[in-house]
Amino acid sequence: MQFLTISRRRTDRFADSEFAALAEAEIAQARVLYSQGFIRQLWHRGDAPGVCMLLEADSEAHVREGLATLPLASAGMLEISIVPLKPYGGFGP
Repeated sequence: MQFLTISRRRTDRFADSEFAALAEAEIAQARVLYSQGFIRQLWHRGDAPGVCMLLEADSEAHVREGLATLPLASAGMLEISIVPLKPYGGFGP
């Protein structure tokens, strides 16, 4: 099953230096999750500091477990929305 996540950095609670301190670890863990097939696609948001990700997981609980391995998420520095996706039925019978 696929999920879309939309995250926003909590810049009202954390300083840029706090995000910068975890940036390399965040990038490294995102690479691990990508290599495992958990992260399918990843984009920076154009409207606010944060990212959107297309994820592959068995359940929303699995999504939350995977996201919790990301340093910024585990530090509470992100506000994350999780949207479960369903196949579009308009192209098939």
